[in-house]
Amino acid sequence: MGILEKIAEIEHEMSRTQKNKATEYHLGLLKGKLAKLRAELIEVKTGGPKGEGFDVKRSGDARVALIGFPSVGKSTLLSTITDTEAAVSNIDFTTLQATPGRWEYNGAVIQLLDLPGIIEGAAQGIGRGKQVVSTARTADVILMMLDATKSHLQRPLLEKELEAVGIRLNKRRPNIYLKIKTGGGISYNATCKQSQLTEKFVYTLLHQYRIFNAEILVREDVTIDDFIDVVVGNRIYLPCLYVYNKIDAITIEEVDKIAREDHTIVVSIEQDLNMEMLKEKVWEYLSFLRVYTKRHSEYPDFSEGLILRQGATVEDACRAIHKSILENFKYALVWGRSAKHNPQRVGITHELSDDDVIEIVHK
Repeated sequence: MGILEKIAEIEHEMSRTQKNKATEYHLGLLKGKLAKLRAELIEVKTGGPKGEGFDVKRSGDARVALIGFPSVGKSTLLSTITDTEAAVSNIDFTTLQATPGRWEYNGAVIQLLDLPGIIEGAAQGIGRGKQVVSTARTADVILMMLDATKSHLQRPLLEKELEAVGIRLNKRRPNIYLKIKTGGGISYNATCKQSQLTEKFVYTLLHQYRIFNAEILVREDVTIDDFIDVVVGNRIYLPCLYVYNKIDAITIEEVDKIAREDHTIVVSIEQDLNMEMLKEKVWEYLSFLRVYTKRHSEYPDFSEGLILRQGATVEDACRAIHKSILENFKYALVWGRSAKHNPQRVGITHELSDDDVIEIVHK
């Protein structure tokens, strides 16, 4: 029996099992088996040629992947925001390979990646979907393109396909410490009361994954799915912005209802409606910082700042300028929100904030 058949068998058993307190443990073990098989499906190598057109070199400060069903406006958005001439048509599957585009915004260079439209069952390889959703794992932000004139089921269907390849949207990694050891058995501790997770389930699941020596510390109330994700270890946690296109074809009441959903923005690419707000939202989801540099006894250079990610330190700023700066680094002077006073003398581990000004002092 192949992996796909095993997955189908477990999904069938889960669908006919009633969900209640008595079956929670059994369903959790089935989820664990399912997650293991799906992880194997991602890692399986066919031995054939690589998916042509999907191996796109990463460039710029960040990568944003456009993902959605066929004919929802992904290629139109790419052509509108970037200078890339993507194939645009009302016919499904016009885009057959990953098409990159260069987008400059607020001093940052962002790579937009237009992925071919996917269909239900993509994670299992239908319609080259496995290559599409796996390429999405390399992105910093996902733009899920949706058609406002079609069924709202398109959103959960796409989420299901991405979840099947280990992509978790708009979630953070569970606060669980897991360290596999060479001996000593399994040590399980939780710093707070668990509503779903039990010590029995933890031991059984780890044995299912052939882990017999490990230290586990759970620091928050987590679900069984959260714990499985940590054990599997190949999960990617990405911010996702749901973009509903073609709002010019629906009523204002429907637009208002959709716009109130979490992580959602409504646009009409062809009519240029709400496009500036879309750009601002993408910038917000990328969590960029702009840090400006200055020389000693000179004014800061506000014409061109360093583009860093949220949580960046003085060390990251030095590397962004040139890695050789770290060899002669003595200290830095920082002006801005991250400084307690202006200027503040800081070390290499100091965390920077947006619009900070930094001066590097050499030995």
